[in-house]
Amino acid sequence: MLGNDHSNSSYMIRPLNISGLNLGLDPDSAEYSLNNFSKLIYGNQKKKIEVYALPVTLNQQFNSHHPYGFNDGSMIQARGYQMQVSAGIFAKVGLFSVQFRPEFVAAENKNFTTLQESNTASEFKNGNFKHQVQIDYPERYGRGGYTRAFWGQSSIRLNIDPISFGLSTENLWWGPGVRNSLLMSNTAPGFKHLTLNTTRPVNIKIGHIEAQIVAGRLDQSGIPIDSSAVIATTPKPDDWRYFSGFILTYQPKWVPNLFLGIDHSYIVDHESMRHGLTDYLGFLQKRQGQYTSFFARYVMPESKAEAYIQYGRNNQSIYDAADVPNRVEHARAYIVGFRKLIPLRSRDEFIQLGVEFTQLEKPLSPNRGDNGITWYNDYQSRDGYTQLGQVMGAGIGPGSNLQSLDVAWVKGLKKIGLGIERTLQNNDMFYDSQTTDGRRHWVDMAFIGKFNWAYNQLIFSSQIAYIHSFNYHYGLIQAADAPVWVWDHQDANNLHAQVGVMYKF
Repeated sequence: MLGNDHSNSSYMIRPLNISGLNLGLDPDSAEYSLNNFSKLIYGNQKKKIEVYALPVTLNQQFNSHHPYGFNDGSMIQARGYQMQVSAGIFAKVGLFSVQFRPEFVAAENKNFTTLQESNTASEFKNGNFKHQVQIDYPERYGRGGYTRAFWGQSSIRLNIDPISFGLSTENLWWGPGVRNSLLMSNTAPGFKHLTLNTTRPVNIKIGHIEAQIVAGRLDQSGIPIDSSAVIATTPKPDDWRYFSGFILTYQPKWVPNLFLGIDHSYIVDHESMRHGLTDYLGFLQKRQGQYTSFFARYVMPESKAEAYIQYGRNNQSIYDAADVPNRVEHARAYIVGFRKLIPLRSRDEFIQLGVEFTQLEKPLSPNRGDNGITWYNDYQSRDGYTQLGQVMGAGIGPGSNLQSLDVAWVKGLKKIGLGIERTLQNNDMFYDSQTTDGRRHWVDMAFIGKFNWAYNQLIFSSQIAYIHSFNYHYGLIQAADAPVWVWDHQDANNLHAQVGVMYKF
């Protein structure tokens, strides 16, 4: 946004490649260089060996009433205190590179009243059950304390500039979104996958491209569906799912700072999978379980601003993803955002403004059931678009919408800001449950304060949010003889706090 980056990187395929540390950044902006987040601890130029120490991080969060928050990787949806610890090394030996950065998570996972346990009307409990049989998305991640170790942000690769091939468990982020991404984000833990990707923007004469192809394994949470509803359904298969996907970005030669892209993913139950080339490269076939999105990001360095958009369709092959929805199983989602930096007197201080809208709810129509299956749900691969019980895309979850606004003072890695977010919780389930009482929408209003600071080798990040949940669990109590406009609000209040610290060598 400042015009200091000359690498032609779209920043829409993340993580960035650590083996290509020179990103073409302004020398005066060394604070942002990846070199500043790794330290050479051993080097042998003759044997082409380099070993770097990666930062040590401790992330903590707390929820007072019920789970809240996303984009936290291997952390889980939980009430109470939770922590994540990570550290690691990165090594290059000739054309090979190894990154070992495991993560350990521990959560109190305190008890709270789930939707199935609340006094919510039975139609919502039944509606929730119907959605749960199409996705592995538990409201509570088991009973009692939770501890687990993950491979985290680890990989082993063969790098032949500008191509890299390897095995990885890193989180992927695809697309231009800041708060959400439709297909790939860091809300769920990373999954085991093979990756073939570019390590830097590649000049193809008419512009620059970046790309990644991924094939991997998605696992179940192991948490059974929480239901008091009596609805007949066949059990979900006890099986892992195969994932394949790709992303391609293009920066046109004739339009500087414009980045266009497409990403696509395909999921199938392992037991239902065939073994032809088009089965392993699911984007080559016309079957269910597919998601496609188109996106664009336009950076305006003169205005120190950027605008971006992502539009997606589910359960359609890439061949017809641009068609107008015309079948029951097709639905859409989108993200729109804008950010701007307003310079202050000091040349490296700014006021940052940001706004982003995410819409996963199905379009309105007289019969919403004709507008596609809920985004991230799947009636064939019935664990849906999840890894270990968390969605891999937008963290707000199936059928939900988010509007966010933030303003902050920023100077390098230092930031002090305020934000407000409105989340409409799973409106698809709301309408699938009943359509006669429009007062029951579950809406979370979050008022957020942020404080990030850098001091010597330490980087602190913190956030505290007060969340008022209107009609928590779609709750509403009304006396039989009361007027329609008089009822007992079933609201809830939650305090969500995050504190993180990074030590970089």
